[in-house]
Amino acid sequence: MRRSIITATLLGLLLGLTSCSQQPKPAFQSTDVTGAPIGGEFRLTGHDGKPRNLSDFKGKAVVLFFGFTHCPDVCPTTMSELAIAMKQLGEKANQVQVLFVSVDPERDTPALLSQYVPAFNPSFLGLTGTQAEIRTVADKFKIVYQKSAANGSGGTSSYTVDHSAGSYILDKQGQLRLFVNYGAGSSVFAHDLALLL
Repeated sequence: MRRSIITATLLGLLLGLTSCSQQPKPAFQSTDVTGAPIGGEFRLTGHDGKPRNLSDFKGKAVVLFFGFTHCPDVCPTTMSELAIAMKQLGEKANQVQVLFVSVDPERDTPALLSQYVPAFNPSFLGLTGTQAEIRTVADKFKIVYQKSAANGSGGTSSYTVDHSAGSYILDKQGQLRLFVNYGAGSSVFAHDLALLL
């Protein structure tokens, strides 16, 4: 009798421990890519002219978006959604850093990025570098981009850049966690960032 009571008690404790260790995953609205072999440390130049490492932003959730300032649709749409998401987050927005990595370093100088990126939100930071530096970072994050001839005649600088349109979100420890599809909307960014924070 005593042995069966001890066995039942031990079983109860084990089941209790199991249920405690299997905490439900957060209900993210974007795609959870935790553990995917994507990303890693990088070093680029901020629109303020300062060198920036991804690790500089540990302690904040990071939204990483690759685009270019002459983009007619995807980039301003995504940046606008992120600006609205920061308003939706309220005080929590202070714990988020949005990084806009230019895939057009030929035209996107720090001076141009310093006008474009903070126009959406003063805390947003534009990043650029050499063609080789940008390519290295893009490859780490599986971002595809290439120049494409624009319609009409506008000289040698009249081109557009086809590029991957989604955004990545890293947690406060610098770990890649989420992929947000283009056009998901500000509420998806706000919801998932709030869960990570």
